[in-house]
Amino acid sequence: MKEIILVYLDRSGGLEKFVHDCKKYNDSKQSYAVYRFIISINPSDIAELDATLGNYILHNPIKAAGIFQSVCFIAVKTLSLIEQLQTEAQISILLKPTHLPPLPSYVLSLSAFPFNYTSRRFYMSEGIVIAMGTVTKYTQGARFLCTEETCPFSEGFRYIRVHLPGATESATVRNDFVCGLCSSPLQEDMKFRVLGDKQVVEMIDAKVLNALKGYSDHKSHFRIQTFTVFLR
Repeated sequence: MKEIILVYLDRSGGLEKFVHDCKKYNDSKQSYAVYRFIISINPSDIAELDATLGNYILHNPIKAAGIFQSVCFIAVKTLSLIEQLQTEAQISILLKPTHLPPLPSYVLSLSAFPFNYTSRRFYMSEGIVIAMGTVTKYTQGARFLCTEETCPFSEGFRYIRVHLPGATESATVRNDFVCGLCSSPLQEDMKFRVLGDKQVVEMIDAKVLNALKGYSDHKSHFRIQTFTVFLR
């Protein structure tokens, strides 16, 4: 699958963009714990190259991102794209599909029962934005060091915390992490914290328009509820 990813990135122009993004990181004077890359992918094209990889992308994108992460790390090291990069964990990959299959199971509809969205995969959702919060910062990645000076993990990039979709801020940064080698507390190296922008959006199903227009579906009553979307 790693070879297939490399072939796809080369054909789609993703490899050229990746090299360009690496150059920006390499030329930057800022220190990074995490190097974040957004990779646009066409699930249909990948499925034609390798059905298993295409299935991972559609139904287990976190696992698929891990495979892309490994490929990108090898590319960085082989081509010497980022001199400061030390470990694979420092690479964060965000897969951005160009589209999803036009099938009902890929549409997130909170007005349809039963709710069966237990899978952490991609869904399409359509609605009306009725409120937007202000843009605030969140932690995309952080570096932690063991507080025991004699521990080998008191330096380097052994402990990297990266934000995953659906996770809270405390899952990435808090003060109760411990070293897996000596069980000493871990402390964040603040100068390596990587921040990003997030915005909270309140949405409502597009079917509310019918209710506002006075249309009746012959039901005695109905309820319309908003849902919250985090844009990162």
